[in-house]
Amino acid sequence: MEKVTYKIPNINCDHCAHTIKTELMDLQGIAKVEVDVTAKQVEIAFENPATPDQIKTLLSEINYPVAE
Repeated sequence: MEKVTYKIPNINCDHCAHTIKTELMDLQGIAKVEVDVTAKQVEIAFENPATPDQIKTLLSEINYPVAE
């Protein structure tokens, strides 16, 4: 199991957090998603077949791009 933490500036409220969790949990291999609205970051636990690139791509597609 791998874990990544991403800073996402577009997180503003619990609705944002819910959207991110719902969308990411639909991705095969995602085990856990925790969103910290105050810190504007998300921690994701995953395993194959999910990859960090897939996760970042999905976040961008749903309008929550990762801060680089």
